[in-house]
Amino acid sequence: MPRTTEANQQIREAQRAKILESARRVFARKGMEATITDIAAEAQISLGLAYRYFADKEAIFSELIKQTIPDDSAAFQKLVEMPGTPGERLATLISSIVGARGQREPLEAHQLINHALDADVMPEEIRELLSKRYQMLLATMRQLIVEGQAEGSVALGDPDQLVAVMSACLDGLTRWALRDPEQFRTYVPDAQIVLRLFQPSTEEKKASEQS
Repeated sequence: MPRTTEANQQIREAQRAKILESARRVFARKGMEATITDIAAEAQISLGLAYRYFADKEAIFSELIKQTIPDDSAAFQKLVEMPGTPGERLATLISSIVGARGQREPLEAHQLINHALDADVMPEEIRELLSKRYQMLLATMRQLIVEGQAEGSVALGDPDQLVAVMSACLDGLTRWALRDPEQFRTYVPDAQIVLRLFQPSTEEKKASEQS
C-alpha cells in the first residue's frame, strides 16, 4: 500500500531533523572544518541524501544557528520579570549560558555560537542574529546588576564595567567548552560561584545596612 502524502512529509521531516541533529554534534566537535561528508557519516545516510535536503554545509550550519538562537527578546523579558531577587535572576541567566555539570545541550549551543563568531564567512542574516542576541544579553545583565546594586546584593561600581567583566567571564567559560569539552562538563562552575565575584564587600554591606 503506497504511503500517503502526510506519511511522506513526516518521513522527510524526520530525516531532515536527523541530519540537523547529527550536524549539531559534528559542528560542535569540528567547527567549520566539518564537511557535509562528515555529517552524512554521523547521520548514517548517503551523501546524496544529505544534498537532497541541504545545498551545502553552510546551509546546515545557518539552520542550526537559527534553531540555537531564536528571537530571545521574550525570553529575556520573562527573565527580568520573573519572581526572585536580582541575584537569583542573574544566577538563572548565568545557568542558562553555561548550563550545569554534565549537561550536553548548552555546551553544544556555545560551541556552535563560538564557531559562528570565529567563521571567516557567515551570512549577514546570521551575523545580525548573533549581534542582536548579544546586545539583548548585555542589556539584561545590566538591568539585573543595577537592580542588585539598588538592593545591596551586587557590588557597587560602574554597571557597564561590571557587565564587561561578567561577559568576559562567561565568554571565557564558553571558550573553555570549545577547548576541552570533557573537562568543561566535569568542572563547569555553578552560577553562584560566578556571582561571588560580584558580591558587595563587607564594608559595602555594612554601609548598605546602615543607610
